Amino acid sequence: MSATRRWQAQLEAWRIPESILATAEDSPWVLPRHLFTRRADMLAGHPEGASFPAAWQALEKPGSVLDVGAGAGAASLPLAARCTTITAVDHDATLLAGFRARARELRVTARTVEGTWPEAAAEAGPADVVVCHHVLYNVPDPAPFVRALTVAARRLVVVELAARHPLTALADLWRHFHGLDRPDGPAAEDALAVLGELGITPAVRRWRRERSASAGHPDFAALVEVTRRRLCLPRERAGEVAEALRSRPVPDTDIVTLTWVP
Repeated sequence: MSATRRWQAQLEAWRIPESILATAEDSPWVLPRHLFTRRADMLAGHPEGASFPAAWQALEKPGSVLDVGAGAGAASLPLAARCTTITAVDHDATLLAGFRARARELRVTARTVEGTWPEAAAEAGPADVVVCHHVLYNVPDPAPFVRALTVAARRLVVVELAARHPLTALADLWRHFHGLDRPDGPAAEDALAVLGELGITPAVRRWRRERSASAGHPDFAALVEVTRRRLCLPRERAGEVAEALRSRPVPDTDIVTLTWVP
């Protein structure tokens, strides 16, 4: 099996059994916007990890940035001081509006493209640095996605992803509430294998967030709500979810930054 097919098969394995999904009161796949807006606000003033310095160095001579799957701009806005322009691509118009407002506050020229990648690549156009943070695990067909990132970049591509699929952190709760074992992949190593099939050998930097993933939530109640939705549990069981979360440590998120020159 090719690395690309293995990636696809592992993502397909995340399908929730219809018997569980049919009882869900809320979609388990839709994340609240505050996760994106709070992270953009945190990182704009205090960037962390290996992705920022890699892109920052590539922008030693100021240039343009393309942010794919931008959300509210967590990947690109920390680079504003060295950006001539930032183009943000995302399917969520509300998040893009928030991105534009933050860009105005930072006095950086910005444009937005509402759409998905790579379909929006032509409208977005090329840029000196292309950044794409925490999107790859949502991409069932990674080859054209990655090729389009590479074609769009003049100086550098920066891809950031969790070392393991983020939903693996809920494996114990799926067993607790549903008696169901969930997949344990794909992981960053699978992404590297896909890149290898495309002839890309990226620089790899591994690091850990200074703040836990739960820092993206305004309070514990918001964390409980997102977790309940992820687990396809009815609202009346929020108290059980809260109890389960209190009795377990918050999983740390190991992050991997992949960079390559086009």
